[in-house]
Amino acid sequence: GTRIIYDRKFLMECRNSPVAKTPPSHLPDIPGVTSPNVEELKTENNHVQNCDEKASTGEEEQFDMDI
Repeated sequence: GTRIIYDRKFLMECRNSPVAKTPPSHLPDIPGVTSPNVEELKTENNHVQNCDEKASTGEEEQFDMDI
């Protein structure tokens, strides 16, 4: 078979394309898979607030660990 090889620069430019950010049409609604869960949204919003608080102190951990 024939292989199509893309260079890194091209792929990084494609990442910012509006087409890449648009979900496919006629995608089924599966909570937690194709659409976020309500609980996941709450956790995600809380995590963003916690990260903002840490960043404001000037010290930031390299990795977040959930225990």
